[in-house]
Amino acid sequence: MAAALRKILTFGSMLLPYGVHELRRRHKQRSQISESVLQALHANRELAGRHKGQRCFILGNGPSAKAQDLTVLAGETVISVSNGYLHADFQRFVPKYHVVPQITFGTMTEDQVERWFVEMHENLGEAELFLNETEAGIVAERKLFAGRKVHYVALRTNFDDISDTSIIDIGKPIPRVDSVPVLALMIAMHMGFKDIALLGVDHDSWRTGYYQYAFDLKVQAGMDFSVTSDGKILSPNYDTFQSLARLWRQYRRLRMIAVANGVRIINAGIGGELDEFERIPLDLLLSQDKVRQI
Repeated sequence: MAAALRKILTFGSMLLPYGVHELRRRHKQRSQISESVLQALHANRELAGRHKGQRCFILGNGPSAKAQDLTVLAGETVISVSNGYLHADFQRFVPKYHVVPQITFGTMTEDQVERWFVEMHENLGEAELFLNETEAGIVAERKLFAGRKVHYVALRTNFDDISDTSIIDIGKPIPRVDSVPVLALMIAMHMGFKDIALLGVDHDSWRTGYYQYAFDLKVQAGMDFSVTSDGKILSPNYDTFQSLARLWRQYRRLRMIAVANGVRIINAGIGGELDEFERIPLDLLLSQDKVRQI
């Protein structure tokens, strides 16, 4: 009986839409950590404290970044995210690190991911890359990011299960994120940055009703099925607010961790709705440096 049932379920699974079948396959892969991923996580421990006491800028992709002069970031340590290599003047401030969250297979095929990664690789300069473990397979199989330093994290746990204020160790499985700046913050604190300034981290699409970027997408254009072609959000408010509640809890927890460890997180962006961190305008933040140098 059990064998017959397994045959029926196996046959039925072949009739499922590609996306659902792919999601199930990925879920099975995520249930175990391969030896190669374990080694990659162990290597992340060498990153701990690499930038102890230094400052970095995490550049998000919110539309407010388009209204700021990003060329002033030249000479600073910049962490860009996702499609951030499309920012105007990207090549002038040359990010040192680039962070990509876990990709949702089923909404993107592996061929589409490969095209995106190729575009990314061609535009990132010498930035070191952070990916989730779920992308290790496609990177290895298709020989992507040749010559680039790629680090992997394991987004497996839950922010709500964190009970202390220790710096999150990316050499171990870490909490899943609802937005890539959260992952970038965890990585920055692990590497020892004392001052972390956020730019273009707006999170105000729930108010405007539209999800927009500071640039025009290229390879990924039209791949987000949660919005219309002009960026109008399709999700009902209930789902949007549930997601926002999770996201704000993640920022709140990171703020608590930062305070407990002498890390200062600053929102240097224009506008936006993120209110978990102190706001200091970018020009004022940079002018304070000049005053200290006199």
